[in-house]
Amino acid sequence: MSLSNKNDILAEDKAAILRLKNGDIGGLESLIIRYQVKALRAAFLIVHDEQLAEDIVQDAFIRIYQHIRGFDENRPFEPYLMRSVVNLAINAIQQRSQTTQLEGDGDQQHLEYLLSRASSVESQIEYYQLQDEIRSALFKLPPRQRAVIIQRYYLDMSEREMASTLAAAPGTIKWWLHIARERLRVLLGTDRREE
Repeated sequence: MSLSNKNDILAEDKAAILRLKNGDIGGLESLIIRYQVKALRAAFLIVHDEQLAEDIVQDAFIRIYQHIRGFDENRPFEPYLMRSVVNLAINAIQQRSQTTQLEGDGDQQHLEYLLSRASSVESQIEYYQLQDEIRSALFKLPPRQRAVIIQRYYLDMSEREMASTLAAAPGTIKWWLHIARERLRVLLGTDRREE
């Protein structure tokens, strides 16, 4: 996506949000048209249930509508929406797990559930610890290196998009990514290359 296309989308989103803040529900419609498919895809990948994913996205848009007055229209809308969708999807999965646990019939099923849950909890703890280590290492990187890592791996931006955003040549972006990844490997203690 070119920088001008991205700027056009940001301007259209800002106009839609301002319409919403002024009580025009049509502003929400244009945001739904632009982001519903991507939001549904994200929710479905988390919950693996099409109907639940649709409910989550609908709930996210309703919450945004209810709280739009507090949203800064100068900020990008898409990350705000996607964060809301992901959080709602995670909450839905956790509620489903609790419901499944309460509805278990018999000690054997409950025991099997607890055993499977124990391994998944251990995996989750390891995952969260790794996330914390990565976040900590990211903050030790110089700002440009941190920016390219976040744009590439957290925002899923292409090198071309990153180059236009950071006003740098694509070759420079590749170099920054390379250096940042190498530095992260050292900081995380994952540099396993043979010497």
